[in-house]
Amino acid sequence: MIQRGRKFQRQLYGYLGAALFLLAFWQYVAWTLKTPMLPTPQAAVSATSRLLLEANLGRHLWVSTYRVVLSTLLSLLLGLPLGLIMGHERRIDRFLAPLVYITYPIPKIVFLPLILLFLGLGDRSKIFLITFIVFFQILVTTRDAVRKVPAETVSSLRSLGGNRVQVYRYVLLPASLPDVLTSLRLSMGTAIAVLFFAESFATTEGLGYFIMDSWSRAAPDEMFAGIIMMALLGVSLFIVVDLLETILCRWQHVKGN
Repeated sequence: MIQRGRKFQRQLYGYLGAALFLLAFWQYVAWTLKTPMLPTPQAAVSATSRLLLEANLGRHLWVSTYRVVLSTLLSLLLGLPLGLIMGHERRIDRFLAPLVYITYPIPKIVFLPLILLFLGLGDRSKIFLITFIVFFQILVTTRDAVRKVPAETVSSLRSLGGNRVQVYRYVLLPASLPDVLTSLRLSMGTAIAVLFFAESFATTEGLGYFIMDSWSRAAPDEMFAGIIMMALLGVSLFIVVDLLETILCRWQHVKGN
């Protein structure tokens, strides 16, 4: 527990150091360019505080958080079990793998007009699009992770009387979980990018809408306030996945750094 706390403290210091570096670089660029379209960090942070208290920036943050978190959970609930099954059940894999390989490389964002047509302009279309993209990343990662599990490991549990459910629970899921969480961590960046794109038109809520609306009104300080909130959302989700990995994959940290 103490070791885990020290590791978290080191990570926190790392995040703070990186944030200070980025702020210093931002300040330097703002001073160098001297353009009204690039406010200083102080002006952007001041606008963020003001908009959170006086305007509806908090509402847009909540809407975006709800969309990306729900999409991620749905992707996990769908992609993780199916990936486990495809990785372990060769007959099912032979049937589904070609379908996955054909559809996975297709940029899912091209389906956005159809998704908007059938699901409307509200939350459902945004959530479906993000889920559609992240689902495939989790599915493929889980399947490949399960296929790397040695057959002897599964046979050992079977020889001790373990049934199929126990094989999934005690062997395949723990073995694939580190790769799944790594994929989920990488998917956070994709989910936030897709969220911004989906919210940047045909909607009136979300950080993507807020950023583009501020840009259209030539309000750079408000635009950067939205950018800051979207960056904080992404970093927060990234940290949550890190904490989940520390809790769920404790065996990876027994030697801790």
